[in-house]
Amino acid sequence: MTVQAHSDLDEDPAFALHRGGKLRVESSVEVTDHEGLALAYTPGVARVCSAIAESPELVDTYTWKSKVVAVVTDGSAVLGLGDIGPEASLPVMEGKSLLFKQFGGIDSVPVALACTEVDDIVETVVRMAPSFGGINLEDISAPRCFEIERRLRERLDIPVFHDDQHGTAIVVLAALRNAARLTGRGLGDLRAVVSGAGASGLAVTRMLINGGIGDIAVADSRGLVHAGRAGLNEAKTEIAAISNRANLRGPIETALEGADVFIGLSSGQVPEEVVATMAKDAIICAMANPTPEIHPDVAAKYAGVVATGRSDFPNQINNVLAFPGVFRGALDARATDITENMKIAAADALADLVGDALAPDYIIPSSFDERVVPAIAAAVAAQARADGVARA
Repeated sequence: MTVQAHSDLDEDPAFALHRGGKLRVESSVEVTDHEGLALAYTPGVARVCSAIAESPELVDTYTWKSKVVAVVTDGSAVLGLGDIGPEASLPVMEGKSLLFKQFGGIDSVPVALACTEVDDIVETVVRMAPSFGGINLEDISAPRCFEIERRLRERLDIPVFHDDQHGTAIVVLAALRNAARLTGRGLGDLRAVVSGAGASGLAVTRMLINGGIGDIAVADSRGLVHAGRAGLNEAKTEIAAISNRANLRGPIETALEGADVFIGLSSGQVPEEVVATMAKDAIICAMANPTPEIHPDVAAKYAGVVATGRSDFPNQINNVLAFPGVFRGALDARATDITENMKIAAADALADLVGDALAPDYIIPSSFDERVVPAIAAAVAAQARADGVARA
């Protein structure tokens, strides 16, 4: 990019908005005189430090720790941009922190790491964890993201949540519960097909199984994932063992014939003639951005309910519906973990908000519905206490 091109960037409103970054740190107390300085810093701060050293649990009361989340990435799987590195990922991480604050009232710090090895990422996060009440992993490529999250959950006593996996899964489960209800079925009556076996695809599959889906099969670029297929990585092998009970094989088209649900979490396009083979009153969630796997106009010809990942169509499946409330509830309960039950509780709370207003173009609340975060937070905190992972 030339110097002249750089000088023209602010003509683009996106660049103008991002100039100087989207975040800043502000004090929660004012220091206006020597007495205030003596309390906020030395010598007063020493009394607080000594108390925490003697009773470590006081850190949650007398510092920001229990109220702040680290948004951690290595920049290896950023939105639809791929492996663009830590510096280029920062605008997205700042955006995530903005959403934490705007929707959940949660302070967070973007942390872009200049390392990609699993051991390095885990050790780095573990060493900085004493400063934070939770860790939100973001835009880390699969399959490394699975091991990173697992190992961090084992080693830390604060919530660790990979939003690309679980945020998406929570919203999809909520949307499918309502779509099934709208079409006179239960979740257990549905046979679903997931396009995409990355972080979000596998997490959605696992959560739908835990939520009671009738059957579900996953397809990657080589076709349907099934037990015994050669070349599967550890994460896909685990999914193969609990999914695709019908043992379907071959391309995704094989599974879509007669399927009740399509969930798109990849960039692969599905031809209209294949969509036409799905079951009556099919549910299509085509979430690739900016181009859905099945265009909503095509999907509407054959499906009873259509959802996308875009804001310019009804029924947007958006992670912002999940992660602010999940972390709000986990932090309020001072949870040591985010359990599967807490995620399902979040999905149920989100689905319940639709209530009697359920309609083909309204199976999920808007991201700007002010009821969403309080409802999810209350459900998550209550479930954390029920699961024995709460400290408050």
